[in-house]
Amino acid sequence: MRIRRKLYEIIFEADSPKGKAFDIALLLIILASIILVMLESVPDINLKYGHTLHILEWAITLIFSIEYIMRVAVVQRPWRYVFSFYGIIDLLSVLPTYLSLVLVGSHSLMVIRAIRLLRVFRILKLSRYTQAGNTLGKALWTSREKIFVFLFFVINLVIIVGTLMYLIEGPEHGFRSIPSSIYWAIVTMTTVGYGDISPETPAGQLMASFVMIVGYAIIAVPTGIVTSEMIRGSRNNNTQVCSHCLHDQHDNDAVYCKKCGSRLNEDH
Repeated sequence: MRIRRKLYEIIFEADSPKGKAFDIALLLIILASIILVMLESVPDINLKYGHTLHILEWAITLIFSIEYIMRVAVVQRPWRYVFSFYGIIDLLSVLPTYLSLVLVGSHSLMVIRAIRLLRVFRILKLSRYTQAGNTLGKALWTSREKIFVFLFFVINLVIIVGTLMYLIEGPEHGFRSIPSSIYWAIVTMTTVGYGDISPETPAGQLMASFVMIVGYAIIAVPTGIVTSEMIRGSRNNNTQVCSHCLHDQHDNDAVYCKKCGSRLNEDH
């Protein structure tokens, strides 16, 4: 039990030097695996160094396989981890390489290639090993209702603006339908401005000017929502992860898990 607890602290937490070293090592391996995926997509590099890249990929896959088994072994409730977000991501990071052994044959080469590209999901593991990534993820999740309301308002606004522009400009000026007018409204409101559709009448240009001005204000809204949540949650910078329910949003002075009530450090 003592060895299991030590391994748990090293694997799931980053308060100790060993835990930090473990996270940094995995972070570097994840980055290396992402680079391998990108290099394999370059025909010249794959043709010349394909065998070497294949060996390196199998080495990284074995490392992630051992990591996944260790994570399942040290938690109190393995199935809770297996079906958690990071548990699924960890499984996706190792499955594609093993599936390529099963799906063999010339007719399935494209399927294998598509499955192996799923290894890029390893990049989702990066947020686990960076405090900034955890803070941003928590802020986005906490502010999800406000962001949803904001997006709902924006969707309604572009539908109204697109419909008005269709009535003002019409098909003769490039606004062939309401969906294409909504596309113009989205491009204009986000200040992208492709220029493939543009108003020609004075009324349409006035409407476009209004949409551009509103666009600048709208872009700043989600930034303010997420920033306020990040400031509010900045005090929760503890890396303690409950071994029972895997909840990780604890205050610095927390002794018990705020979700299930289990003791966070069972050695004390």
